[in-house]
Amino acid sequence: MNFPEPDKSRLERRKDLIERLRKDLNADQIIDSGEDLVAYECDALSAYRQRPMLVTLPDNTAQVSAVLKACSALDIPIVPWGAGTGLSGGALPREDGVVLSTARLRSVLDIDLKNRTVTVQPGVTNLAVTEAVEQYGFYYAPDPSSQIACSIGGNIAENSGGVHCLKYGTTTNNVLGLEVVLANGEVVRVGGKGMDQAGYDLLGLLTGSEGLLAITTEATLRILPKPEVARAMMAVFNSVEGAGQAVADIIAAGMVPAGMEIMDQLSIEAVEGFVGAGYPLGVAALLLVELDGPESEVAHLIGVLEGLLRKAGASEIRRAESEPDRLRLWAGRKAAFPAMGRISPDYYCMDGTIPRGKLPEVLRRIGELSKGYGLRVANVFHAGDGNLHPLILYDSNVEGDLAKAEELGADILKLCVEVGGVLSGEHGIGIEKRDLMPCMFNDADLDAQERIKACFDVAQILNPGKVYPVLRRCAEGGAMHVHGGEEKFPELERF
Repeated sequence: MNFPEPDKSRLERRKDLIERLRKDLNADQIIDSGEDLVAYECDALSAYRQRPMLVTLPDNTAQVSAVLKACSALDIPIVPWGAGTGLSGGALPREDGVVLSTARLRSVLDIDLKNRTVTVQPGVTNLAVTEAVEQYGFYYAPDPSSQIACSIGGNIAENSGGVHCLKYGTTTNNVLGLEVVLANGEVVRVGGKGMDQAGYDLLGLLTGSEGLLAITTEATLRILPKPEVARAMMAVFNSVEGAGQAVADIIAAGMVPAGMEIMDQLSIEAVEGFVGAGYPLGVAALLLVELDGPESEVAHLIGVLEGLLRKAGASEIRRAESEPDRLRLWAGRKAAFPAMGRISPDYYCMDGTIPRGKLPEVLRRIGELSKGYGLRVANVFHAGDGNLHPLILYDSNVEGDLAKAEELGADILKLCVEVGGVLSGEHGIGIEKRDLMPCMFNDADLDAQERIKACFDVAQILNPGKVYPVLRRCAEGGAMHVHGGEEKFPELERF
């Protein structure tokens, strides 16, 4: 991946920018030394790094607005930064730009049990939302694997999901209102505590916009009463394809579990050695399923579920016999990503979503691609909504391995689109997938998206270089062409 050369004129305005920022921010809210900037040189897609010109740490909406006004006045790009847990390079900084961190915007502002909402600043972690309301018998449903660290602002930017998104939806289904700051510093509120909002669905537009349209400073979230009971079950299969078929069968039968997750042999072995979740070793695949709701309903459905699993070919079925047992099963799944360090020096995490009925076919073809490239692929994913997370194992010390892993990842994502799926389920496009966008969208589609971007950010200073493809004459997705030497979107930077 090549990056644009920093704009020298912007670097020359660095001193002027710092002087402007010091009018509204304290000295400890501006990071401008080389060593201190290292922590911000990449997000969780750590293969690509570059240090920002400086970092700002506002602690209220007025200061966020001030930073945006200063950067807008001097034409300085801004990269919003949550917790740095993103996996698509969406928070990768620019050498001639500013990182705006929301780490100090971490207050729970309001808990409204009557309306079942909680209002928080964007730096509050995902898990902290549930911790703030669980004493009242409520919780926040979206639960990404990184929920102990990832921030609500980042969740909103990427439209994060998690284990329980099958039944309760992704972030966009659980956000009721937002306060955001536009590129020019204007503060805008959309939505609120009500379930229905008049006018355009700006909440839907802003959620998942990856920091390209505005920066969130407050979020009003839906909270749910804790279910009466939750029961988990683990089923063992002789193949990953068989586990995938079981998922399709469960959904076809009309069941909507709280969560369904698949792990293959590689991921099982890594996880079991890491956290000791009690997973059986030497098996091809595990399917974890959870049902929640009223005790009588769950008691009936779990029997139905067990019958479906046996019919689908499960060789072993194990029910969680207690709450600690249930939590232990899920602890293994949530530890899958960090556990990969036990079996590979490096891994490349993909994120694509496919129709559930295509799971067996796609898993088979991923296996074929893995053999063709000579790289192992560990499959662990949200099976219920078809959100795949193939983990491509490689060694960055081996020359050419990273490039090969990226090529394999691109082929997997193209496969997802080919079968009727999409390039990303919850990790975003960022820089990782931006040049694959033409595989999914034609020129008119991309034109429309860029016009929306321009409505919010005329100067194009919010997170530039992300999401929208950088055009090259190789037309690598097969959907972009250069005719007569004329390039589409001449305003886009060529990396």
